[in-house]
Amino acid sequence: MEAARKKPEIQTLDDLFGIPSVPAVDVPDGAFFVETVVSMPIHKIRDFTNHPYRVRNDHITQDIVRDIEKTGRIETPAIVRPIPGGYEMISGHRRKLACTLAGLEVMPVIVRNMTDDEAVIAMVSANRQREEVLPSEKAAAYKMWMEALNRQGQRTDLTFSPMGKKLYAHEQMMEESGESKNQIFRYIRLNELIPDILEMVDNRLIDDKTKPQMAFRPAVELSYLTKEQQSDLLLTMQSEDRTPSLSQALMMKELSGKGKLDMDKIFNIMRQEKPNQVEQFKIPKEKINRFFPPGTSTQKIEDTIIKALELYRKRERSRDMER
Repeated sequence: MEAARKKPEIQTLDDLFGIPSVPAVDVPDGAFFVETVVSMPIHKIRDFTNHPYRVRNDHITQDIVRDIEKTGRIETPAIVRPIPGGYEMISGHRRKLACTLAGLEVMPVIVRNMTDDEAVIAMVSANRQREEVLPSEKAAAYKMWMEALNRQGQRTDLTFSPMGKKLYAHEQMMEESGESKNQIFRYIRLNELIPDILEMVDNRLIDDKTKPQMAFRPAVELSYLTKEQQSDLLLTMQSEDRTPSLSQALMMKELSGKGKLDMDKIFNIMRQEKPNQVEQFKIPKEKINRFFPPGTSTQKIEDTIIKALELYRKRERSRDMER
């Protein structure tokens, strides 16, 4: 029987940061906190409301757990904001999970006062550099981010650049994310997909061959279909074991916009053969390399094989006629 995991020794924040540890207390309505580092009981920290990023117990989380088990502490404080009855996590969900898995009961946090919109913007900003962000996560985060910026835009004291020029929400997102306006809006459109189709877009990034996958751009165009039409498409994809190409998705989008897309039209469009769904026959290269000089192009090899097969078929036909 394996020995029970030893509970890490909790060090004080004075040891970690040279800052006296401030005991966490319940937050009354309207309380104002000066920004500082405190030793926070984990059970007092609530996850961010509608947090768009999945907190996974993956290899990254396990690396943090191992570091905690070695040192007995978490190096980087999380950021929380006071809310009635406790605190809300802004940045540090993965660290919180790692602390819990490692047996810690408290973690260092910076308490920062924020409005709801400021909290959304800070949360998205802190998570933009995450590894392996799924399309569905980015879609939800970008939507929350844009809505928060748009609400802030109604206040002239919040959305001015240092030069005094007021930025529109999408312009600020473009500056900070490095993505084009069109790409930002494409991600936001993904929120209009039904969950089963959105999951297919995530599966393509994960590259899980055991699950159905869908390319990003066709999925964006399919987001313009009604939920009922998307459900009909899902049934067709499952029965035909295929997903639509970009051109097929555009056809369905156009018909949907005209109110002319029904199950029969979806089925007929999906039955059209896509080039990437034509069954291909592959021969391992090591089996045919000995028949060609080194450096022979793939196209030359293919052409030669086709010609050889044509000659073989002619010879077989001649033999049949002679019998």
